[in-house]
Amino acid sequence: MFIIDDVLLSPIKGILWVFQEIHDAAREDQAGEGDRITGQLSELYMKLETGQITEAEFDAQEKTLLDHLDRIQETAAPIVSEKKLKKAGKKAPGGKKLSTGRARSKRG
Repeated sequence: MFIIDDVLLSPIKGILWVFQEIHDAAREDQAGEGDRITGQLSELYMKLETGQITEAEFDAQEKTLLDHLDRIQETAAPIVSEKKLKKAGKKAPGGKKLSTGRARSKRG
C-alpha cells in the first residue's frame, strides 16, 4: 500500500521540490541584492569623503539606497524568523507546530 502511495504522490512531491528550489533561489537573489546595496552605500560614503559628490547629492542617494535596503529586510524578516522556529521545533504564532518538511515513514 505504501509503495502505491509513493508512486502516486511522487509527481506532486517533485513539483513541490521544484517550487521550493525556485523559492530558495529567489531568497538568495534577494540576499545578494542587499549585499549589492550595502556595497553601493560604502562607495557613496567614499565619494562623499573624497569630495566627488556634494552633501545634498549624498543625502538623496543615501535615502534612496536605505529605503530600498529597508524594504528588502522587511520582506526577509518573517522568513528568517520562520526558519528559526522550524529549526527549534517550536510552534508558529498561529499555534500550529511547524513541520520540518520531512514526511515520516510508516514502514516497519
